Amino acid sequence: MDPEWNDSQPIYRQIHDRVVAMILDGLLAEGDPLPSVRNVATDSRVNPLTVLKAYQQLEAEGLVDKRRGLGMFVKPDARVLLLTGERQRFLTEQWPQIHATILRLGLAGDLLGTAAPKRGEG
Repeated sequence: MDPEWNDSQPIYRQIHDRVVAMILDGLLAEGDPLPSVRNVATDSRVNPLTVLKAYQQLEAEGLVDKRRGLGMFVKPDARVLLLTGERQRFLTEQWPQIHATILRLGLAGDLLGTAAPKRGEG
């Protein structure tokens, strides 16, 4: 995990979000172990309790299972659960703004991605 942190949110939340991104991107698959708390803490130069808090949040969200003495593992369907939530969040939070911009700019839906600038525009 990248040890660069930003000040916009707590570090435990950034660790949480990085694990979520790893699951969504397929870097962590169903049944894969999460990197150990100790390793993440050392590599990221943060307190192990910070990493543990992030992992506990992932467990509370039903994305990982704790196996006593073995660590944390990605649960079956964690990616599907995340995709469902991310899609819903996109449709309710981001899409309305994107759609409004499309309409404001006069972009036709069938031209998106293939629209070339009109003469004199670019």
